[in-house]
Amino acid sequence: MSQTSDQVELRESDIRAQYGAALALLDGFDHAPRLAQAGPATAPERSAGIGTRRAFRSTTPGLVTRRTAPAGAVSLQDRIGAVGDDALTTPVQAQVLQALRRALAIAMAVGDQLADRTGLTALKAANLNGTLSADRRVSFAQALEAEALAVLFVFGSATAHLLADRAGGETVDLSQIDEILTDNAPLAVNGVLWELDRDIASLATSDATLVATVLAFADALQDQVTARAGSAAGLEAFRQASWHVAADDFALRGFTPARARRSTPLTMAFKKPHEVIGNHIAKAQAMRLAKMLMAYDFDRRLNPFAELGGFIFTFMGDGAPGTGKTTLIQMMAGLIAGYCETAGYAFRYQNLSTENIDSYQGKSGQNAKAFVDNILDPNVIGFGTIDDIDQLAGKRGDRQSSAGQLEITAVLMDAFAGAGTVVRGNCTFGLFSNFPENVDDALRQRAGARFLVDGPQTQHDYIDILHLLLGKKHDIPLGDHDLYAAQAIQRAVAASYASHARPKDATLENVFDRVQDRIGPLDTIAKLGTYLKAIQEADARFTGRAIKNITDAVKVRAMDFELPDDWMEDPELFLFQDYDTKMGMISELRKPITPETVLQEINRYADSEFRYADKSDAVAIDTAVREMERMAEARRRFAAGGAA
Repeated sequence: MSQTSDQVELRESDIRAQYGAALALLDGFDHAPRLAQAGPATAPERSAGIGTRRAFRSTTPGLVTRRTAPAGAVSLQDRIGAVGDDALTTPVQAQVLQALRRALAIAMAVGDQLADRTGLTALKAANLNGTLSADRRVSFAQALEAEALAVLFVFGSATAHLLADRAGGETVDLSQIDEILTDNAPLAVNGVLWELDRDIASLATSDATLVATVLAFADALQDQVTARAGSAAGLEAFRQASWHVAADDFALRGFTPARARRSTPLTMAFKKPHEVIGNHIAKAQAMRLAKMLMAYDFDRRLNPFAELGGFIFTFMGDGAPGTGKTTLIQMMAGLIAGYCETAGYAFRYQNLSTENIDSYQGKSGQNAKAFVDNILDPNVIGFGTIDDIDQLAGKRGDRQSSAGQLEITAVLMDAFAGAGTVVRGNCTFGLFSNFPENVDDALRQRAGARFLVDGPQTQHDYIDILHLLLGKKHDIPLGDHDLYAAQAIQRAVAASYASHARPKDATLENVFDRVQDRIGPLDTIAKLGTYLKAIQEADARFTGRAIKNITDAVKVRAMDFELPDDWMEDPELFLFQDYDTKMGMISELRKPITPETVLQEINRYADSEFRYADKSDAVAIDTAVREMERMAEARRRFAAGGAA
């Protein structure tokens, strides 16, 4: 990662000047926990008769007389060295210690620079000299808390970055960090190192689990400090600052996680585009979106498509069960994974599932926030899916929605179109449902694009899917059929778009005919706006957000071109070009926006909203009727029993 113009280079001399203090912390210090339970910091025995201490006692003169650690003492050097059965420090253990020392040194160096920028250094001197006035004590306490939070975040971020190459498939179940103290930076560091020492003692039984424990701790520390920073004062200077450590290629931008994670192998049965039968518009948009993501510029941290308009940040795929939503996910994930492998980019796929709904208050929201943050990570190309979102995200006002489901709804609404939402163009979120009418209206409208997943439709589609699913282990002849010709994207998509020249929903069709009879063909902005107002009068849920989603879809249509395959196959042609060059190459391919395009997108979006509303109303009416029928039957039985 190259340094950008707004970054300040953190000098190596400033970092190394902190090595002595960092090493002293790793060597040992005493800490009395204030928020966490002290408890014994001993690792569980591996098996009967095998203890957790080293197998050998050092015979080096002088070492046998080292101090005995008192209660509350922390020595990460000894703790890490005691992991496993080897009496000697292993290379992995040494790398973990070096990473912790350097991360501490970087955090301390950033803390010093931040203190100079905010005037905290002068306040510390005045406090030490006893000249700090009473009216400055509140600002002094706020500045100390801000420094502590900044130092803790940098420590967690740098640790995660430095150990990213060691990350493996091992995972540990790490609970939240309790000993986060913000009185001042030294006490804050002591608190988290004390807790890290306890976590290593209880969770690390090998080199692999040691690395997994430290990485999990670093990620949890970043998340919790970021959450605490949301309500803390005096952090503007840190949020707006940007540092770069050249030796480690470590970039720090406020509370943005900077872990240079390598993508882990994605275990998924990828599908080829021709294996997605039907779903022509959804398939075409998914294929284009996969290529759009690859235009992301890691140095500028922005995608030209996001700047030009037409980038799909969120989309909803809805359709009946069995129409191919999972297949569409497998196809899109496979395309992105292949492109990223060619370019050497880190790719991250994650699905938010019902397993993330937790009975503990607030935990479901934390799980959803972690999912969103993992996909938003600007260091990777991300694809996040929420399958069966109607089961995960609760509908506000619905008594059947659990507290956990409502927490997830709140997190997703804020992430997809909240005040702090920033669309960089490195990731996209897909929301999929068989029953989109059960999704909260406000959350559903945050899905900018609509992918109608209707599965195979024509005779040719059904022949293609039968041939595909039967496989090759049979002798049945194909017959008179051009295999997969109906799945040719360009021809099928053109026909699908043209079919939206008129609405498909009966209610919307009446609105369309009435407006067109009154003002003529909808070929100007004024006439199209009149049509939109008529739709709003027919359904009050058709708000300004709907217009934004429609205009975004129109911009997508302006980008309705195929990035050449050789641009993906040879990264030098496009992917490795600088941002301005990419912008120029994309701009040359843009298509004009016509009234027909706008009308088609209005009808596509409105059709989906009316379809959802009709289903939602029908379900509500059916439910009410069943309740009334049950109550009527209950009254009849009660009356019959009373008469008896």
